[in-house]
Amino acid sequence: MLVLGIGNILLQDEGIGVHLLKFMQKHFPIFPDVSYLDGGTLSFTLAGEIEEHDHLLVLDAVELHARAGTLCCYEDEAMDHFLGTTKRSAHEVGLLDLMDIARLSGHLPKHRALIGIQYETFGWGEELTPAVKRNIPLAARVAATLLQKWEVEKHPPWQKHSLEVVL
Repeated sequence: MLVLGIGNILLQDEGIGVHLLKFMQKHFPIFPDVSYLDGGTLSFTLAGEIEEHDHLLVLDAVELHARAGTLCCYEDEAMDHFLGTTKRSAHEVGLLDLMDIARLSGHLPKHRALIGIQYETFGWGEELTPAVKRNIPLAARVAATLLQKWEVEKHPPWQKHSLEVVL
């Protein structure tokens, strides 16, 4: 499973994905099958990383036409639809290109999700705006819950132990 944080941390809320990724690394380091990757402002070199995983969780700043700090979570086809309808992610062009590369090569992650936070501004500065910063812990819990769901699907607990019935 790959958690990919996207953004430029020098442009306030533009760096939401990277700030959220770092928060998760600090507070949710216990997922054994998870790789955390700072994707910066995206590059085609990330295509190989994406193609190597069957689960992809993208963390990013999004345009929801909502109040700053509003969260969203889109999984699988809903993520594809969200990205494909209008410019919604601050890094949509690069992210769509990477997803298309994976799709064309036959390596689109089977499970994929986007957790986004509505940004307020992309001004110069290394700090998130207060409305966004306040919701980083909640977004991290949403992400951790999704990773936990994927972990259980990948390694169902009922397959680890045989059930013996004594009559």
